[in-house]
Amino acid sequence: MSVARQIEYYTVDDVYNLPEGQRAELIDGHLYMMAAPGRRHQRIVGALYRKIADYIDGKKGLCEVNIAPFAVFLNEDDYNYVEPDLVVVCDKDKLTDKGCNGAPDWIIEVVSPTSRPMDYYKKLFKYRMARVREYWIVDYEKNHVIVYDFDHDMMVDHSLSDKVKAGIYEDLEIDFSQIATE
Repeated sequence: MSVARQIEYYTVDDVYNLPEGQRAELIDGHLYMMAAPGRRHQRIVGALYRKIADYIDGKKGLCEVNIAPFAVFLNEDDYNYVEPDLVVVCDKDKLTDKGCNGAPDWIIEVVSPTSRPMDYYKKLFKYRMARVREYWIVDYEKNHVIVYDFDHDMMVDHSLSDKVKAGIYEDLEIDFSQIATE
């Protein structure tokens, strides 16, 4: 007689019930624990946040940029919850006190050694399927920025010394040579 293996699926409630200070993401009911980011990672995220926020403020734009930890409920269900490093949302109706319900316009993930498979594979697939317009993977160890423009079905690989144009804006370009990557 065989014994059926029971698969346990987690929900957003399980993420919220984690011990204080413990972070996790939830993809298709599977829980992925998150390690604390390193100093270099945080410096890059902070520099990108400042550049994007300054751009939006300078243009008196309607979009909002948020920095992790910021909840994104990709499919507006109980089985998908992510905390991207940076999130730009232009539809204010998607925003609540808890985070973003549905796909943000632009997501940036700065790769950490432990997040590489999530950022390059699982999240890439989920973000595309959820209809995120643009997804950047910033990988300082591999010295590149990959830009996925899902609106135009394009992918471009840049070096960390390049100027990278944001697809959701006409005139925002980020000079990665000026971003603290050391």
